[in-house]
Amino acid sequence: MKAKNFADYHIRKWYSFTEETLANESGQLADGEPLYKYVIAAAIDNPYAGRFSENLDELIGASPQLGEEFGRRIQELAAGRTVISYGKACLVGANGEYEHGNAFLTNPAADPIRVALGGGKSWVPSTGKRGAPGVTIDIPLAHKDALYVRSHYDTVSASFGDGPAADEVIIIWAFATRGRLHARLGGLSADAIQGDNGLT
Repeated sequence: MKAKNFADYHIRKWYSFTEETLANESGQLADGEPLYKYVIAAAIDNPYAGRFSENLDELIGASPQLGEEFGRRIQELAAGRTVISYGKACLVGANGEYEHGNAFLTNPAADPIRVALGGGKSWVPSTGKRGAPGVTIDIPLAHKDALYVRSHYDTVSASFGDGPAADEVIIIWAFATRGRLHARLGGLSADAIQGDNGLT
């Protein structure tokens, strides 16, 4: 058993990166502020690797503390910029189950991140898969207060050269400061959000 170094987890490594987009794919300069996207991830030892268990409490139990740390790290990384979109994902090493990654993505882990962002009524879009070190995953993004804001549907891609190891799970959160540059497909606009149901 690997030594625990964060709550009930052994975290081998934290990752983070920032993407700043100044113009869209056809060269049109941003219609307003640049689009900042942030990715924060942790490579965590999977105590269930190689075995089946009905109970996944070893992953879920301390996940609120993990969420608090992701929340602290996005505040630090965003450096005062307002984050209005979010998404989450997991990468599970070859000896684990996809369900092991999902255990880290439940509401107990997500709620502290919502608090760090000043709220978030919408559910957090998510994805995940099993894979070897260096596998790429596309993390979905949506507006944190209203899922039906079409302009904020987006993705950010991430890969980690040394993970996930076979007995690890990489938990990933992604964030954005605005919708897509030059979004022009209609639908509910961000300035018309009612904010009472997480959808509109």
